Amino acid sequence: MITLVKDIKEANGITHNGTMHADEVFATAFLSLYFGNFKVIRVSEVPIDISPNTLVYDIGKGKFDHHQSDARVRDNGIKYSSFGLLFEEFGIDFLKKMKLKNTKAIYNYFVKDFIEGIDAIDNGIFPDVKANYKVKTVSDIIKIYNPSYLSNDSEDEQFIKAVNLAESILTEELKNVVGKVEAASKVKKLLNKTKGPLLILDEYLPYEETVLTSLAGKNIKFVIYPSNRGGYGIKTVPISTTDKTSRVYFPKSWGGLFNSDLEEVTGIKGSLFCHTNRFLMTASTLDTAKKLAEIALDVNEKE
Repeated sequence: MITLVKDIKEANGITHNGTMHADEVFATAFLSLYFGNFKVIRVSEVPIDISPNTLVYDIGKGKFDHHQSDARVRDNGIKYSSFGLLFEEFGIDFLKKMKLKNTKAIYNYFVKDFIEGIDAIDNGIFPDVKANYKVKTVSDIIKIYNPSYLSNDSEDEQFIKAVNLAESILTEELKNVVGKVEAASKVKKLLNKTKGPLLILDEYLPYEETVLTSLAGKNIKFVIYPSNRGGYGIKTVPISTTDKTSRVYFPKSWGGLFNSDLEEVTGIKGSLFCHTNRFLMTASTLDTAKKLAEIALDVNEKE
């Protein structure tokens, strides 16, 4: 739980006041989850006579600040923010306290999947997004908690709201990462047993990143899995983690069709649905799903 205090002697942590950013908000949320009952004071300048046990972050040019000229940079060129610095210091212990397996793998995945993006944006490195609509990152979402023009919102109250949101996001992100790390191990084993272009899962697993980053996944064209709506899903595989163009597509004549209309054009009973953009199909049985994928592969080879 996070508590904002006014007396610096009561504080476990010190960060800056004024405009809030994702790095110190998520840093505060992480420290709250790690320590349990974390008391923070927001200041414009760090006093000289503070307790050596008080964590100072995103201000003061100390160990957990990144505004000084010699601030730390990762080997991949992404500069740390206060969030990344604090997670590097306490992250492994935090995960061990949660009694998680594969602690190091979870730590590394969490840093890559979530923390590096927040660190990069806070240091002025923004994602190159090509879209004809506005894309908001988690850093953008945190920004909207700053008091808006002409509002009477309290800066500190808005900060608490943002930290509470960040705690929730961190908790869900961590659960997601734990699941992905566990799933990756299973997907790798299946890939090593798979000879052809179809990867067949006997349960739904988050598979895409493992397929796209594994040498054994380079020839996979479709993934078939049990659907949570019943039956089976058949999904195309993107070219890479950055290029979401499918390696192959379902035939053009299938796109947007359902049930009997789709069965007629495919010639396969149990064909349920083909997405308009031809990257996803559903089928009533595993056998039907395999037949549809095989037909799609054959059509792609002939085109």
